[in-house]
Amino acid sequence: MKQILIATAAALLVAASPALAEKADRDQPVNIEADRLTVDDRNKVHVFEGNVILTQGTLTIRGDKLVVTQDAAGFQNGVATAAGKGLATFRQRRDGSTEYVEGEAERIEYDSRTEKARLFNRAKVTSGGDQVAGHYIEYDAITENYLATNAPGSRQGAPAGRVRAVIQPKSDGQPAGTQ
Repeated sequence: MKQILIATAAALLVAASPALAEKADRDQPVNIEADRLTVDDRNKVHVFEGNVILTQGTLTIRGDKLVVTQDAAGFQNGVATAAGKGLATFRQRRDGSTEYVEGEAERIEYDSRTEKARLFNRAKVTSGGDQVAGHYIEYDAITENYLATNAPGSRQGAPAGRVRAVIQPKSDGQPAGTQ
């Protein structure tokens, strides 16, 4: 069970972030608090319910429910969800930085086989001052590429059917106007 939780916890945030997550987190123990835990060892399903808080190093995942499954090949899938109008969230420090990557959505899924994270419904990922928001955000940890879409007729802080991104200018370390 611990191996499944470690892989899922690290993967959920590492893959969901637009920047490299804190590598040292992978070697830290996973701590999970919840109101209830149901374990089905035969089917390799672990369900945490009620104010779920998962921490591993600088990684924190919060939701109302976290379901972790493992397939026959040993790959894990994790799904964090929120109840009602709430959002599942994650927060993790970027590797070699003091900045954090944060994300939220009604549902956050991670597939360890493909190393892709998917954020569904009211999805938003923030890194530093940069932000991407839409109905659906997918992050591929292998290629470090994003895909963001909006549902037709949806309003996500942008005109209907559109995603929104805010990208801050990057400085070369020199004050503006100097060369």
